[in-house]
Amino acid sequence: MPSVEELGFALPATTREVEEFVASGGWDQPTQIFALVSTETMLAAAPDMAGQLDPAASPLTPLAQESLPAQDLGEALARIEWPEQVIGCALVQEIIVLPPEAEAELPDDEEGAGKLAAEHPDRREARLVAAVLRDDVAHSCVMRLRGEEEDEVFNDPSLAPNLLKALQTTFT
Repeated sequence: MPSVEELGFALPATTREVEEFVASGGWDQPTQIFALVSTETMLAAAPDMAGQLDPAASPLTPLAQESLPAQDLGEALARIEWPEQVIGCALVQEIIVLPPEAEAELPDDEEGAGKLAAEHPDRREARLVAAVLRDDVAHSCVMRLRGEEEDEVFNDPSLAPNLLKALQTTFT
């Protein structure tokens, strides 16, 4: 089993791998969650995958789970229980991003804020991937902004603190 440091170091690359996998399917996809398991554990359970997985190249392997409902995401996350073999998880969600000055104008109620954001002329569509390791060892975020000509991709572990916290609670 890789060390905690190795897993923490590998998480940003795994987060990017999850985003690229989902991006290969295009836009307008449902919210998805991935279990993250040790590649060594995966190979022990499925030795026939030895030609596809390399623990030295990537100590974490993402496993797609069923899509989650976009509405009531908090409730869906609250019902998740991971087996011991799952050492992390990643959530992929399409969101609307507004400039900071527009965010200040949003009403407090979620429904009103969502409607205003969806109609705002400066909105940007984005795909956010937030990932955590069990026991709050590490976290990572990747966001892809949908572009007219080319998408922009950002790696920033502080992009979604509330979502990261919610993902971490799936391990308690």
